[in-house]
Amino acid sequence: MIDPTYVLTLSCPNRPGIVAAVSTCLFEADCNILDAQQFDDTETGLFFMRVVFNPLAEASDPETIRARLAAVADRFGITWALRNRAQRRRVMLLASKFDHCLADLLYRWRTSELAFDVSGIVSNHPRETYAHLLFDGLPFHHLPVTKATKLEQETKLWELVRDTSTELVVLARYMQVLSDGLAAKMNGWCINIHHSFLPGFKGAKPYHQAHERGVKLIGATAHYVTSDLDEGPIIEQDVERISHRDTPEDLVRKGRDIERRVLARAVRHHLEDRVILNGRKTVVFTD
Repeated sequence: MIDPTYVLTLSCPNRPGIVAAVSTCLFEADCNILDAQQFDDTETGLFFMRVVFNPLAEASDPETIRARLAAVADRFGITWALRNRAQRRRVMLLASKFDHCLADLLYRWRTSELAFDVSGIVSNHPRETYAHLLFDGLPFHHLPVTKATKLEQETKLWELVRDTSTELVVLARYMQVLSDGLAAKMNGWCINIHHSFLPGFKGAKPYHQAHERGVKLIGATAHYVTSDLDEGPIIEQDVERISHRDTPEDLVRKGRDIERRVLARAVRHHLEDRVILNGRKTVVFTD
């Protein structure tokens, strides 16, 4: 039997003694620290920490550890979360016509590169749109949407999220803007991916607009969804150089590759409890 391993994440106003208190707490609970990362944000005065540990004694049950940590949290005003790393999160994937991010996440899920359980696949396009993809019997939900039915469609979507005990929603190129109300309900656990050009281009055919301007860099951004369109706390980004030889089709192809890998990294960071919200930003403890 493999010994359980836990990950602790926390944030609080910075003051002396936090690391010592957390370390002592785990030591006294007969736990061994396997990895620890910390960050002191001097601009906000906040402290962030991620600790991976495993109990060394059967007496160190989760409830005992939680009780000890709660006492430390009360003392320092800590916001914290503790999770058994063997506990897989339930993830719902949302997609529209462009399916490259959906296909990539399903491949990484199928090969166990990303450890999660698929609670469902949702699209505003019918199942036939993805006839070339292997869903392995995964639940698929077609929720068409128009301006007139947007509120009704989002109500059905939220019911699916709630009824399937979904813990993370991934907009894998889901080309619908979520309402402020729905975005607020999923604050901190809904991830979106979009292109990020230098300079930025909005509207139809952004890659063609970028080609007309002769951009030298294209990129992608994965972030948490908020009521501010495409301006939520950033989790992951990447860029790729473009030359005058690249056609609009080349930009689209390279853009798909960037979007796939950026979204996959962002999802992995979230699943591994490496991301802590810091106002409009994030602290990401990479491995």
